[in-house]
Amino acid sequence: MSKPIKKQCLKQDIQIQSIDGVLFSPVFPEVLFEISQKIKSKGGDSYLVGGWVRDALLGLESRDFDIEVYRLSQEELIEILSQYARPNLVGRAFGVIHLMYKTYALDFSFPRTENKIGKGHRGFLVQTHSDLSFEKAAYRRDFTINAMGMRLPDLSLEDPYDGKSDLKKKVLRHVGASFAEDSLRVLRGVQFASRFSLSLDIQTAALCRSLSIADLSFERIFEEFKKWFLKPGKASYGLDAFLQMDLQRFFPEIQATHYSWSLLGEFLDHLQENSLDLIDHNRCVLFFTALLDQTQKLQDLQSFLAKITNEVKLIRDIEILWKGKDLEVEQSFTDSQVRRLSLKLNGLFLAKYYWESHPLYQNEQSQKCLQALYQKAKDLDVFEKPPKALLTGKLLVAEGLKPSPKFGVYIQECFEQQLEGKIKTQKEAIDWLRQVITSI
Repeated sequence: MSKPIKKQCLKQDIQIQSIDGVLFSPVFPEVLFEISQKIKSKGGDSYLVGGWVRDALLGLESRDFDIEVYRLSQEELIEILSQYARPNLVGRAFGVIHLMYKTYALDFSFPRTENKIGKGHRGFLVQTHSDLSFEKAAYRRDFTINAMGMRLPDLSLEDPYDGKSDLKKKVLRHVGASFAEDSLRVLRGVQFASRFSLSLDIQTAALCRSLSIADLSFERIFEEFKKWFLKPGKASYGLDAFLQMDLQRFFPEIQATHYSWSLLGEFLDHLQENSLDLIDHNRCVLFFTALLDQTQKLQDLQSFLAKITNEVKLIRDIEILWKGKDLEVEQSFTDSQVRRLSLKLNGLFLAKYYWESHPLYQNEQSQKCLQALYQKAKDLDVFEKPPKALLTGKLLVAEGLKPSPKFGVYIQECFEQQLEGKIKTQKEAIDWLRQVITSI
């Protein structure tokens, strides 16, 4: 987590008019004005680009300060930046210079062109051209909402592709034909639709349907799926974009919840809102299990997960929740049923979020039964974690037994007695063992 922003680093009088006409005063580093003025004094121009501009127009704070510099050489820019901190040339091929100034991370780059010359996301010829116009430089960007810039230091808006208008109309539209050169942009469209509640432009949807994402690594796919759910927004919009792009071509394992895509969208929205207090790992477990709620076979679930991740713990936890997610809501659950359910689900903590968000469990009777289940699990101390066997190999050895295959039999039989509530303490487990040994 970044350190608190120091007041002396801020420019206090910045005001941006949002698309709703409201004046917004975003946090802004004073140093950026100073740098832009020095760039201008040397005959150059600089623009804030990308996410900061988009978010400011939406009235949102952003710490993504990406600046494009025009009509200035790399050496001249480095000379200016060196007056504030040590510049770091992090992307030599792309001419990206990183400057860490107090609490701010500033990324400076030069306008560039990208031409597809090979397969995959690395198959691009990237060339910087400091004399490009802003319009030509912005043409390489994916969506119009990301192709805007604010000229420094006056923060006047440059919007050659009507991104502000699209934001206001809540439409996600691609910039131009070069969109098709990077297949990752298809998945980026899903997460942008989710984050900003955008509907997909008809022509953009058609273009995305014509593209393949087969060249993408599972790491890149996974990152976009995570942003779809983890970034604040409304996940159902991402699902709508997913369907309009016909991404089921690549992920047929994702099916409608009880034949209704709107129900799945509702499920994802509830889950997204209800799980904000959880760590990212647990939120991902819930999200991917919900996406695969209607997947019928374990091998299909495993097939989907293999396309997006090799994280062993994530895969394991998704499989656990997926296997135990279908619950017959009854009038009451016995103690034994609750213990066994907790064992199956590795505790009921995550399952509670799942069931409380599932559209099929939203009626009053189901919620009442679920609340009773959670309370009983807490009373039995199996809500957070599943029950553990009281009888262990160490205790068996302490009782004078030599390790053998019978150890597993004793432990399992005793554990069954635990689950039924007939054995509740370690002393009772040892007493049970002694009776079994004596009777042999």
